[in-house]
Amino acid sequence: MADFTAKDIQALRQATGVGMLDAKRALQENGGDMEAATQWLRVQGLAGAAKREDREASQGAVAVVREDPVAAIVELRCETDFVAKSPEFVALVDELAALVVSKGEDAVAERADDVDRLRTTLKENISVGRVVRLEAAPGEVLDTYLHQQAGRGVNGVVILLRGGTQELAHDLAVHVAFARPAYLRREDVPEAEAAAERATVEEISRNEGKPEAALPKIVEGRMNGWYKERCLLEQSYVRDEKQTVASLLGSAELLAFAQVVIGS
Repeated sequence: MADFTAKDIQALRQATGVGMLDAKRALQENGGDMEAATQWLRVQGLAGAAKREDREASQGAVAVVREDPVAAIVELRCETDFVAKSPEFVALVDELAALVVSKGEDAVAERADDVDRLRTTLKENISVGRVVRLEAAPGEVLDTYLHQQAGRGVNGVVILLRGGTQELAHDLAVHVAFARPAYLRREDVPEAEAAAERATVEEISRNEGKPEAALPKIVEGRMNGWYKERCLLEQSYVRDEKQTVASLLGSAELLAFAQVVIGS
C-alpha cells in the first residue's frame, strides 16, 4: 500500500483543485510522492482547477424542490451563464435540492466529489452556494416559486404559513420573488444596520436644510419608508399596492420565507 495519509490527499486537492478520488488515485499511482502525483494529474489533464478558485462565480442555477412537508432551495455557483445552462450543471443542482429535502442541509456534502468532477470537466470555479430547507409542522403550509431563465432556475422562493391556504402561500412566494425583501419583519433588521441608516438619513435631512425641530418626524418618516422596502410584512403587495402583505395575510401567520437569487 502506498505511503500517504488523508492529509496528503487534502494537500494535493488544495494544490491542484482536483476531487478527493482523483487525488487519492494520483498518490497511489506515484507511491505517495506529492510532486510526482501533481505532475501525473497534469498529464492526465486533471490539475489546474485550483487556479480557478479565485475567479468570481457570479453565475449559476437555483433549484427548488417541494415534497410536503419539506421544501428546499439549493444554489450552485459558476462563472458563466453558458455553464449554468448546461444540462449536467442543471441536473446536479436539481439532485442536490432533492437530497436536501430528504436528508437535510448538510447532505450536500455527500456530493462534493460530483461538484469537483464538474469543476474539472467544465473548467470553471463551481461551488455549492446557499442551501435552505424549511419544514412544515401540522397545520402549516409550504409553497414555492421558481423563476426560470434559459432553462435554469435563477430566483427561488419558499414560504411557510400557519393558518393560511396553499393559494395564499403561493401568492406570497410570487410576491417575494419580485419584491425581494431582506427581512420578514422590522424587528429582524440588525440594530447596527438600522442605526447606520438612521444616522445617514439624519445627515441627509440636515444637509437639505430641514428645520432642526422637524428632524425627528422627517427622519422617522424616511426610516418607515426604508423599512417598507426591506421588510416583507410592511411591503405593498405586488398585485394590489393598496394593501400590505400583513393585511393580505388576514388571520394567517407568515412564519418564515427564504429566497435565493443568482448574482445577489
